[in-house]
Amino acid sequence: MPCLIVKTNQSLTDEQQLACCHSLSEKTASLLGKPEMYVMVIVESQVNMTFSGTTEPTAYLELKSINLPEDATSELSSELCQHIGTLLDVSADRIYIEFSNAQRHLWGWDSRTF
Repeated sequence: MPCLIVKTNQSLTDEQQLACCHSLSEKTASLLGKPEMYVMVIVESQVNMTFSGTTEPTAYLELKSINLPEDATSELSSELCQHIGTLLDVSADRIYIEFSNAQRHLWGWDSRTF
């Protein structure tokens, strides 16, 4: 159900990207209280990006989930910014996060919807 997409202009090796995926998968499951078996994480590095007119390290995240706790987005933002900051050495003030609460009938998996 939860899907976290991370795009960054940071240069990561394949090994670093996989390590980020694993770490973010565990973190996302924990933050949302969902089984990790349903969590998908996509990390794209070396994306051409600017923020505030510079190419300093930056990241854009999309967190989509069924029953996303909309009253907890501030806490989610804080936790994810801290985690991404540690993993990618990106300052929290250079991270945007888009939260999306997916409707069950609009989220497919295993040849059906939730």
